[in-house]
Amino acid sequence: MKVFNLHADEWDRVEERAGWRSKDAWVGARIGGELIGGSLYELEPGDRLWPYHTHHANEEWLLVVRGRPTLRSPDGEHELKEGDVVCFSRGKEGAHQVRNDTDSPLRVLMLSTLIAPDIVEYFDSGKIGARSVKGERILLSRPGPELDYWDGES
Repeated sequence: MKVFNLHADEWDRVEERAGWRSKDAWVGARIGGELIGGSLYELEPGDRLWPYHTHHANEEWLLVVRGRPTLRSPDGEHELKEGDVVCFSRGKEGAHQVRNDTDSPLRVLMLSTLIAPDIVEYFDSGKIGARSVKGERILLSRPGPELDYWDGES
């Protein structure tokens, strides 16, 4: 049995980009998750987690571990509190972004199905990302003109 404590300070990655400062721990991988992924994020005051996006293959859940994050979703912005749980369904109605408008770091646990391949849509920038069955990036781009099915084929 593998155990990970959500209050520990064991991080796998640190993002230091201004406006996006955070730390994350790959909880799912650490405890041997196979069908459900999980990442613990600590978000600095005034910063955001991820661009506003949605997954077209995977459902995600957000659990507030510490603090009062602001959630942006298609329903608008909502302040969450410790213990709140939110589900982001697949597709446009599941779009989400988390922001820290407080003076203290906050923590959220994100749980996700691990369906691959997946398509991720980023609404503010107009980008589309696609990952293969193995999780490798196939595409991260903005859509261009729509092509005919047979375009470029001989």
